[in-house]
Amino acid sequence: LVLITGPTGSGKSTTLAAMIDEINANKRCHILTLEDPIEYVFEPKMAMVHQREIHADFRDFASALRAALREDPDVILVGEMRDHETISLALTAAETGHLVLSTLHTTGAASTIDRIIDVFPPHQQGQIRTQLASSLRGVVSQELIPINEGRGRVMANEIMIMTDAIGNLIRENKIVQINSAIQTGMRIGMLSLDASLVNLIRQNLISVEQGMSYSNNPDAMKRLLTTSY
Repeated sequence: LVLITGPTGSGKSTTLAAMIDEINANKRCHILTLEDPIEYVFEPKMAMVHQREIHADFRDFASALRAALREDPDVILVGEMRDHETISLALTAAETGHLVLSTLHTTGAASTIDRIIDVFPPHQQGQIRTQLASSLRGVVSQELIPINEGRGRVMANEIMIMTDAIGNLIRENKIVQINSAIQTGMRIGMLSLDASLVNLIRQNLISVEQGMSYSNNPDAMKRLLTTSY
């Protein structure tokens, strides 16, 4: 399970489309997309691609995902995980060997994982934590920020890659410690939002004030600004 998260208009659909296009160009597999609505049309390259639209082909994401599992896909794009039934089906699909790509309207890996768990009643949350710990592979959270002098927008992101340590934090319900794990995981490709914002500030793409307004931890970001990598 790989999740792309962020507010409306942060480019989540574009990122997902780029990921599907990369798989389509380089891997022989069966890709099935479930979207509301279909935003990008994919021409088959190395992969076989089928696209389904919610309301046109299925009532909702949950019914579409149930039907999708009968089509023997290797990769499933779920446009949005909106409810506990869709989330539960997506986790089951990921556990049974499918690559599941989806989005949530959350900011940051920790809040994304909290949001998924909180959708379920308390008596199910332990099971969901276990499923997430075993099936989640990564979370990319993104924000599009106006560039200095009105020259467009630039992306700031946070990247969490699943490790044994993060899996244990999820199982033990120590989600708040994931942010620290991201900060110490830069050598394997993780990136904190604050580090991403500092990079943009140092490239003179955004102002310090803008960066601070998007930061989840302004004090930590100030410390990053005063140190060199």
